[in-house]
Amino acid sequence: MLIAQISDTHVRPRGQLYHGVADSNRMLAQAIAHLHGLDRRPDLVLLTGDVVDKGHPDEYAMARALLAELAMPCLVIPGNHDHREAFRTAFADHPWLPASGPLHYCVDTHPVRIVALDSTVPGAHHGAIDEAGLDWLRATLAADAAKPTIVLLHHPPFASGIPYMDAYRLLAPERLAQVIGGFRNIEAVLCGHVHRPMLRRWAGTVACACPSTTTEIALRLAPGARPASFMAPPACMLHLWDGVHGMVSHTSTIGSFEGPFDFA
Repeated sequence: MLIAQISDTHVRPRGQLYHGVADSNRMLAQAIAHLHGLDRRPDLVLLTGDVVDKGHPDEYAMARALLAELAMPCLVIPGNHDHREAFRTAFADHPWLPASGPLHYCVDTHPVRIVALDSTVPGAHHGAIDEAGLDWLRATLAADAAKPTIVLLHHPPFASGIPYMDAYRLLAPERLAQVIGGFRNIEAVLCGHVHRPMLRRWAGTVACACPSTTTEIALRLAPGARPASFMAPPACMLHLWDGVHGMVSHTSTIGSFEGPFDFA
């Protein structure tokens, strides 16, 4: 099974730019074309939050129009730039989304089970999962402790070292780690939020953050560093799973570059 992950698409109303600089709508369309053009088409697409930029209904209408071009199924979770109820309304045709409360869900119709956590806090940019969410996760994972499983959430459950991103981190990640660490079938914890690829061994598995299809957060590790972003090449991730070797993850850069060159 090949699973594509895109993140932090920050869709804007038609004709408007993300932060007045990036044409995030065009870049999402290019990301979709990129997935369609791969030599092996993904079986499933995961969109790990910040689907839109301001949480407005007109942004969600634009996002749905763009995502309608996908030729494969797509599972979505909200990020801190999304609005939970507007998100729920926009994706009301996704039957796995709950009718009320945080948007936790499980999709178990693929060779790899997808367990999605809503780490957003309405009105805030940091992430958190309350006790009810942790209880839901524990029960959902315990329902099948053998099937290969991916856990999704928007906020990475670890510090990035980038001070202006860590100010909006997932709070109390150790509580989540206690739940995740109790199971041995978690292939990976997949996140977004930081607009960068990041990887960390965590809670007995691997936590992996996906780049954005729009901008790249500047890698500034000095304490007190000022926030900055770049118009860098956008990217997605491809997670290849089979029943023999497990899962391997690749970063796939979106755009046109010189090559390929035959070095064989």
